[in-house]
Amino acid sequence: LSLVGSEMCIRDSPNTVSIYGVIGEDYWNEGFTAKRMAGALRSVGKNAVTVNINSPGGDMFEGLAIYNLLREHPAKVTVKVMGVAASAASVIAMAGDDVLMGTGSVMMIHNAWGLVIGNRHDFADAASVFETFDQSMASIYAARTGLADAEILAMLDGPSRASDGTYMTAREAIEKGF
Repeated sequence: LSLVGSEMCIRDSPNTVSIYGVIGEDYWNEGFTAKRMAGALRSVGKNAVTVNINSPGGDMFEGLAIYNLLREHPAKVTVKVMGVAASAASVIAMAGDDVLMGTGSVMMIHNAWGLVIGNRHDFADAASVFETFDQSMASIYAARTGLADAEILAMLDGPSRASDGTYMTAREAIEKGF
C-alpha cells in the first residue's frame, strides 16, 4: 500500500488481474470476459497470479470459463475479494488456491437467473435447464467448502423463497469454507 494525498492506493503488480465490474460483456460491450482472462494469464505466464474481485456478477458461462482458466493455471492463484464477489464472481473466487476477503467485503451466491420466451412447454423445460445450472454451481461451491450439495442448494435458494440467494460477510464465508 502507498499513501497518495489523503487516500490509500493499492499498486497492482504485473501478475495481478483486477475484475472490477460485470462478468461478461454488457450492453456497452464492457465487462470482464474469459477472453480477457485468457490474455491476462498468457501475460502472467507460469508465475503466481493474484485476482482482485469487486463484481456484482453477470454471465454464468463466462464466470465458469474464467473459473476453469484459473483452475488450470500452473502456478498459485490468490483471489482477493475487495468489495463484493456476487453471483458469477463468487464462482470465479472459488478458483483461488487461497481466497482472501477484505474487512467489510461480501460474498453472495444464488440460483441461476435467465429469461424464457415461449409457451408453457418451453417454461417447463427451462426449469430443468436452470436446475442443471444450479447443480453445476453447487458442485463448485461444495468442492471448495466440503459442504454437502443439499446444504449448498439451500444456500442458493436463500433463507426464504421470497429472497434470492445467500449473502455472507467475510467471517461467514470463511467459517463455511468459501
